[in-house]
Amino acid sequence: MKLPRCLHALPFLALAALALAGLSPPAAAQGLDKVTVGGWSQPISEITNLLAEPDHGLFKARGIALDYVPGNGGGSAIQAVLAGQADIAFTDPASFYLALDKGADLVAVYDIYPQNVFNVVSPKSRGIRTIADLKGKRVGVYSLASGTRQHLLLLLATAGLKESDVTVEVTGLLNFAPLIQGQVDATAATDTGLLVGRAKGLGEVDVIEVRDHLNLPSDIFVVTRKDYEARKPLLKRFLAAYRDSAAWMIARPDEAARLAVTRAINGRDEAINREVIRLRNLSSVSPTTEREGLGHFDLPVLQQGADTFRRLGLVARALDMGQVVKTDLIPGKESAASPAKEGTP
Repeated sequence: MKLPRCLHALPFLALAALALAGLSPPAAAQGLDKVTVGGWSQPISEITNLLAEPDHGLFKARGIALDYVPGNGGGSAIQAVLAGQADIAFTDPASFYLALDKGADLVAVYDIYPQNVFNVVSPKSRGIRTIADLKGKRVGVYSLASGTRQHLLLLLATAGLKESDVTVEVTGLLNFAPLIQGQVDATAATDTGLLVGRAKGLGEVDVIEVRDHLNLPSDIFVVTRKDYEARKPLLKRFLAAYRDSAAWMIARPDEAARLAVTRAINGRDEAINREVIRLRNLSSVSPTTEREGLGHFDLPVLQQGADTFRRLGLVARALDMGQVVKTDLIPGKESAASPAKEGTP
């Protein structure tokens, strides 16, 4: 199975640029309200539900011209919002906690992936079976502003270790080459990153799953409190459209995998796209979403995460999730769109 080279093919970068251009038609000309998402990543296959907007038009159907600003980690997505470059951040709870701890006035409005997908991966030859085994080792992260680094810090802290007890190396998005080539001993990654790494010849590995220690959501939508208060009708439409797009990808994974070939910069292999999309669909649901609908938070889990971050010294302030998690804009389950099943018109 041929590996998608998400960072090494200029023709596909150009293709992705065209795809992104298609996400943001002139809003005024179509009577649409533009909403810009500040992403944690480049336009990769796991967010095909966003990238395929020119094909399925679910945001346009709710009066929204969707735009996407690529990022380099959850922290950079939040910075894009704080800098006015994006309206809503596609970020992780760890980056959210850290921003709140620094005084940012933010609120979380939608639980994108309630299941935690972060991990630390190492070749079996390195003998890294437990978190404590990471001491003194070189560990790769996507970027210093990424959820991979924040979740690595969480894992280290649960074992009484600090970041200074390891050597952190920036290896780039979905980049297992440094691990395969022996430049690092382990890499902090995600389930989809591990999937691609295995397709690239990673071999036998040991995997430490963050969810086994704390099953924090992987990603959430975050906005400034000012925008939350001032733009509720627009944000509510955006979240309903996003919910529709997530439901579309869950119902039609094969179609999404086909579209990712031209819409995602790492999507040239349709079979890998299908597996990436399957994993991301699984992370989008939980017992809470089964009961209440896509996007709904498990507030006690987020509070447990905030308390754990403070207890471990990763944040200094006590964070009350009841004050910074808002659920009134999340669409109700009864209003969910019903995408056609795979293979039907």
